[in-house]
Amino acid sequence: MVKKIISNKNNLQVLHEDNHIIVVNKRSGDIVQGDKTGDKPLSEVVKEYIAEKHNKPGAVYLGVVHRLDRPTSGIVVFARTSKALPRLNALFANKEAQKTYWAVVKGCPPKKHDNLTHWLKRNPKQNKSYAYTNEVPDSKKAVLEYQLIKKLDNYCLLEIDLHTGRHHQIRSQLSSIGCIIKGDLKYGANRSNKDGSIHLHARKLTFVHPVKKEPISVTAPPPSDPIWNDCLI
Repeated sequence: MVKKIISNKNNLQVLHEDNHIIVVNKRSGDIVQGDKTGDKPLSEVVKEYIAEKHNKPGAVYLGVVHRLDRPTSGIVVFARTSKALPRLNALFANKEAQKTYWAVVKGCPPKKHDNLTHWLKRNPKQNKSYAYTNEVPDSKKAVLEYQLIKKLDNYCLLEIDLHTGRHHQIRSQLSSIGCIIKGDLKYGANRSNKDGSIHLHARKLTFVHPVKKEPISVTAPPPSDPIWNDCLI
């Protein structure tokens, strides 16, 4: 296993920052919020970055708006003020933020463009979601749209727009059609990536600023590795 590169206040990849929000490019080793591992979460790293950059004494306010799975990379938004946090929460809850993901998959989809609808049932003990073509007890409807944007030597690059936000939605839905994300052992990959990442990246986020009411569109470069680099050529 290659040592994961995690974010710290000196290497934090800031994509957008103003008085009310900060948007960062999460590395695959980062965890957004603290959990049972005890590892320092990205939220604390961002606080340290803000405290040092703006010479802020005392506690720094930061609100967690949404999360990404630990092995996933890409865009994460945080609120810097108590005014912005509830507005951002409402914006995400009401599906007013347009999220676009990139996924490198083994096995190209049957169609170059399609909408996928499944019913996902979460298994908390396994921390996994199972996709069904019909509604089953305790399941939630999951909808995404994908576009094949590039064929690589052994993989395909898909661009995904989420219409719902379910647990492990992209990973589960793509796996169910035979498009397994590179490195994603949990959903059927033959082998893991050496650094423990999976090739799923929150590529783009478009939303209206919660305070300024101006449109914001942020794009995050994917991690630098031979496969992701091929996607950008």
